[in-house]
Amino acid sequence: MTIHDRRDALIGTLFPDGVPRLWCPLLTHYRDDGSLDTERIAAHIRHMRPWVSAFLAPGSTGDGWEMEQWETDELLAFLVAEAQRREFSLMVGVLRTEPGAVVPAIERVLERFTAGSHEVTALVDRNICGFTVTPPKGADLPQRTIRDSLERIARTGVPIAIYQLPQVTGNEISAQTVEALAATYANVYLMKDTSGIDRVVLAKRDLANLFLVRGAEGDYARWIKAGGGHYDGLLLSTANSFAAALGKMIDLLVEGNSDEAQRLSRRVSRVTTVVFEQAQKLSFGNPFANANKAIDHHFAWGPEASEHAPPMTHSGNRLPRELIAVAGDQLAREGFAIRSGYLS
Repeated sequence: MTIHDRRDALIGTLFPDGVPRLWCPLLTHYRDDGSLDTERIAAHIRHMRPWVSAFLAPGSTGDGWEMEQWETDELLAFLVAEAQRREFSLMVGVLRTEPGAVVPAIERVLERFTAGSHEVTALVDRNICGFTVTPPKGADLPQRTIRDSLERIARTGVPIAIYQLPQVTGNEISAQTVEALAATYANVYLMKDTSGIDRVVLAKRDLANLFLVRGAEGDYARWIKAGGGHYDGLLLSTANSFAAALGKMIDLLVEGNSDEAQRLSRRVSRVTTVVFEQAQKLSFGNPFANANKAIDHHFAWGPEASEHAPPMTHSGNRLPRELIAVAGDQLAREGFAIRSGYLS
């Protein structure tokens, strides 16, 4: 079998109905004492589940860079069980940028959930569809070092998704490096690019049958292949709050209704642009997580949103009510009428 055939076989095992076009890097919700609010997380997943069947956790939006190991362990244990109950796929985020740290972290997950087995069927039995990894951190890292690091991870044989995240790593995986990995390792099956620059897809290299998802926010409709763009799908922080709108937008593109898809895309983009700008002013937390928690607060509580305490963040701070109000104003301005919240 060729690399192409082997990758197709892997993808078919992981996703018998096809790889989802919309993925969500799941928010992590907390109780007042800072512990994981698993009931709140479960309710949030149920709300998104009609539109999203593949979740990444813990990702940047889910505080993956801030969590202690015990928090990650607790969250994954809950989500693996929830994935089996709610029938969704879980991509495990291994957000480690220290040299040599990723493979031991993957092995730790395997020991906990598959008794150490690297077999794809063992992962599928637990609804795990792979591991998202980044290069090591370092603005001056040569491509050879980045490629060597990713190859060591790929040689584990487990399903791998490459995460282009220069905002954190300080570097970019080149199109040539991605092409070489795709040509050599069938278990590398997905790439997420959140750079907003999109150098890899625009370079038009032979990326074989890698499934390509875009993680940068805004102007969503123009980037999907179904609408003439370069990506197979989207893996977006805003799927936490706009799962229905983004899912409908993709459906419209697939149906050939690009005008309506573009209108919906612009409405979501305008909300997220304003709320993200306000969230970046906060001195704590991840702005993507903070912005989406502010927007999701309205989807959760509907017209009663202002009557409920703002969401807690990993830092121990609640979001300011001013940010919640900005999110509500923007949702109303763009016609996202929420008559009843999913927690009401």
